[in-house]
Amino acid sequence: MFYGEHTHSIDKKNRIIVPSKFRESMREEGIEKLYVTRGLDECLFVFPESEWMQQVNKFKAMPFTKSEVRKFKRLFFSGAVEAVPDKQWRILIPDYLKEYAKLDKDIIIVGVSTRIEIWDKKTWNDFYATTKQNYEQIAENLMDFE
Repeated sequence: MFYGEHTHSIDKKNRIIVPSKFRESMREEGIEKLYVTRGLDECLFVFPESEWMQQVNKFKAMPFTKSEVRKFKRLFFSGAVEAVPDKQWRILIPDYLKEYAKLDKDIIIVGVSTRIEIWDKKTWNDFYATTKQNYEQIAENLMDFE
């Protein structure tokens, strides 16, 4: 559903514009509401409502008696915010999420199949530079291409 890498900026009111390719997918799928939360690797995760509910259900199945589960759920859900795009397809990024992902003016919005990730441009470039060197090895370890 969401693919590609898009260079954008965050405005003075902490809003970002949803890339046009993502808007097309959202219209086709009838997606009206997004959920933004703390992601991994210093980015933000953005889920369409249906995917968000799938994540919620996965977490419900995890035992709250495990310390790591409690810690992760606290950070993941306490950071979450509903984001309904306005008429210009902008969504608001709260200050605490902007700080978490170290977002400056220039950002990269990445489609990762069923979710969107929002990265500070420098953080993304650093991640990409170090990870691309291992791309083939990662693929070999994770996937069976035949």
